[in-house]
Amino acid sequence: MPKYIIERDIPGAGSLPSEELTAISRHSCQILKELGPQIQWVESYVTPDKVYCVYIAPSEELIRLHASKGGFPANRISEVKTMIDPTTGGA
Repeated sequence: MPKYIIERDIPGAGSLPSEELTAISRHSCQILKELGPQIQWVESYVTPDKVYCVYIAPSEELIRLHASKGGFPANRISEVKTMIDPTTGGA
């Protein structure tokens, strides 16, 4: 199944209190539950003004549906074609 990186423009994301991040996470999980097991949230990285999320899903359209139902921005969705790490170079 394809893996995607979703870039979400959220001004001030890095300053959101943990309670708000918890509420956002719960809301996202509820929408995912409604959409079924074919879409999976792997993890997210919160930066000062963006959130980068990793998802596994059969299509970009399903990720956009999750964003729409949840009220989350999905400013850029990129399919991961391959992964590399230090071991790729023999380290």
